[in-house]
Amino acid sequence: MQTAALSTEHLTKYYGKQRGVIDLNLDVRHGEVFGFLGPNGAGKTTTIRLLLDLIRPTSGTAMIFGAAVKGNHDLRRRLGYLPGEYALYDNMTGAEFLKFMGNLRRGVDWHFVEALAERLDCRLSQPIRSLSHGNKQKLGLIQAFMHRPQLILLDEPSSGLDPLMQQEFYRMIDEVKADGGTIFISSHVLPEVERLCDRVAIIREGRLAAVETVEAIKKRALRRLEIHFAHPAAGEAFAQLPGIRDLSVEGNILRCAVAGSLDALVKTAAQFTVVNLVSHEPSLEEIFLAYYNGGDNHVA
Repeated sequence: MQTAALSTEHLTKYYGKQRGVIDLNLDVRHGEVFGFLGPNGAGKTTTIRLLLDLIRPTSGTAMIFGAAVKGNHDLRRRLGYLPGEYALYDNMTGAEFLKFMGNLRRGVDWHFVEALAERLDCRLSQPIRSLSHGNKQKLGLIQAFMHRPQLILLDEPSSGLDPLMQQEFYRMIDEVKADGGTIFISSHVLPEVERLCDRVAIIREGRLAAVETVEAIKKRALRRLEIHFAHPAAGEAFAQLPGIRDLSVEGNILRCAVAGSLDALVKTAAQFTVVNLVSHEPSLEEIFLAYYNGGDNHVA
């Protein structure tokens, strides 16, 4: 049986009496893009720092490629990392910074670095102090990818990137995955999570709430619909349908939230003349609430 690319067993971290993460059990498979989601303060950054051995756990273990991360400096060369708050050396140019980082990693293919910079429209000759937040983020991404690591850990990686650069970043992720690499990504952007991730974990108040596919998680969240009919809507026809919540009718417009399958709602609406249907996709915050208020944890 193949060893997980990344795993934790009962990983726990307290800062004095303050909770970081509690009893975290994760397994990230080789070659997958794994999302790590949760509101601010849930323990995402603490988890990533534990995985990188930047801080030590109160109890439990973290392993990468089957080896304990504690004191294992050889693992660092196989990892790429972009923190959520990225500090750079303002007195350097982008090229000087990347060469410095490359030397720490015992050398990188500079042609590959330049190719990444071209793809991200990152001008390496400029002093870092003159760069915008988005351009500093590009430098951070280049240093995370430039040594072709087997595992990349990214904390809010698309922050500050314009839509074109976001799409290029997504292609970079796809290429790492196609080459057998593994990506662990923390993000607040639901379309990004949908586009990139195979599975996602939701962490709440330091504890694991769920590990599921993106589709399974979206189905658990309420979807809000607005149906416009040609004639005044008959709300009583919809009131008793399974999964219907927050039903309201104003003239020809019916609004509701739906949990689970839309089948019964669609079949009932088809009995009337539908002029328009508007679906409001759940936000990450709504998905978090579905798990916060959903009762039993579900981990798959």
